[in-house]
Amino acid sequence: MAGVYDGAVQALIDELGRLPGIGPKSAQRIAFHLLEADDDEVQALVDALQAVKARVRFCEVCGNVTEEDLCRICSDPRRVASTICVVEEAKDIVAIERSREYRGKYHVLGGAIDPIGGVGPADLRIRELYARLQTGEVTEVILAMDPNVEGEATATYLSMNLVHMNVVVSRLASGLPVGGDLEYVDEVTISRALEGRQRIHTPAEQL
Repeated sequence: MAGVYDGAVQALIDELGRLPGIGPKSAQRIAFHLLEADDDEVQALVDALQAVKARVRFCEVCGNVTEEDLCRICSDPRRVASTICVVEEAKDIVAIERSREYRGKYHVLGGAIDPIGGVGPADLRIRELYARLQTGEVTEVILAMDPNVEGEATATYLSMNLVHMNVVVSRLASGLPVGGDLEYVDEVTISRALEGRQRIHTPAEQL
């Protein structure tokens, strides 16, 4: 259906509507907010968008967003290097950090296995995870996938393959809402899920 407004206004609404979580009504409200805003406010938004595209990259080690080669977590000597928490997206790191329960490091997969959407294991940063485990420094891998179909498929795939590695593999405990996204879970629930994480398997020599 053709847009209601002419030219630039409709183009702005259409582009805003492409953003995740922004429906047609929200896109229209944001567009008219920007139309009524001061030029300085709009320019600040433009500058922020351009700076993000120009300066932000992905951490060479874990895949988190950063403006340097290494993110602040990977470069922090106070973080526990023996534990890696595997998440789907960089935004999930923020959710777990809010709990203040976890002091290890992270690995961002860049998505989840989704055969219907055409996303397979080779499309994710799984090989990079395996490479990090080859050093022998890591003793536990925590799988923190979203509690939905894609997250379950990803966690199952990883747990089956990590059984051959010399690491303990655990999964966030129950209590996370099924079908939800990790980024929307409150810090108390995440903290309890970390504390009660369930071991999936133990290295062969420890059995």
